[in-house]
Amino acid sequence: MGKLLGIALVLALLCGLLAATESSFTTGRNLVNLTRQTAFLGIYSMGAGIVIIAGGIDLSVGSLMALVGILLAMSLSEWGWPIPAALALCMGVSCLLGWAHGFLVTRARLQPFVVTLCALLIYRGAARFLAEDATKGFGTEFPVLKLAANGSWLGLPIPLWLMFVVALVLTFLVHFSVFGRHLFALGGNEQAARYSGVPVAKAKRKAYALAGALTGFAAILVALYVNGVQPGGHGQFFELYAIAAAVLGGCSLRGGEGSIPGILLGAALIRVLWNGVSLWGIPPYLEFAVIGGVILFGAVADELIRGRMRSRV
Repeated sequence: MGKLLGIALVLALLCGLLAATESSFTTGRNLVNLTRQTAFLGIYSMGAGIVIIAGGIDLSVGSLMALVGILLAMSLSEWGWPIPAALALCMGVSCLLGWAHGFLVTRARLQPFVVTLCALLIYRGAARFLAEDATKGFGTEFPVLKLAANGSWLGLPIPLWLMFVVALVLTFLVHFSVFGRHLFALGGNEQAARYSGVPVAKAKRKAYALAGALTGFAAILVALYVNGVQPGGHGQFFELYAIAAAVLGGCSLRGGEGSIPGILLGAALIRVLWNGVSLWGIPPYLEFAVIGGVILFGAVADELIRGRMRSRV
């Protein structure tokens, strides 16, 4: 709870600073865009966070989003598939590929870093091959479907409502279910979890499959929002944003720690910081340096907190 309060305080201070220094920060247009972007990041960051809690890592998020975006655009605009079939294809592929990550980690005993790094390259190449390295989009068609990404309800962007629904489900799943206890046990001490009867391989595969599904869901929304997917650049560095949001939200890269509310606060902090970088006129080529510095700060703070807790024990 202390970590959550600390993150919320930092977020509130940053928002207050931006509101005081940049009048455009509080405009309706900027706030709507900010909350919409936070929703996208929050959804796939929750997937990355679940894997981190279980002691793993997923570096394939951005490339998988590009692949799913290409599949959605081509299945709807070129192959003529019905909307439900196209959505089922995208979600099915995402979930299956996530499960495959977990399978390789558990059955082939490969390191998650290696598995998902290879997946990053494979999915990017597959997206470029399917699209023949050309941008694929939706044009002016599918207006009803696009409402899920571009529309609003009760004054808030629909993606934000979708993020809240997903977060409620995941909060129950991660914090109040047997599966959630297995995740934390895996991340805390996999060997001890195995001796305690936790189905380690099954739990890991479920974690990666769930992360894939969340990435696929976010990929659909992002593709509809931008209305065009460039296979070589779409989703680039998104995996880093997701990991950053999880770490800033209290997830330890060693595993065994984290929370869904914390991940959402971390995602909001990343998007507000990104918005501040833009509003304050910081050169674009320094944006990644700023984000990287924030991630480093979060990792150092986590290590210091852990050190103090160990010394007290």
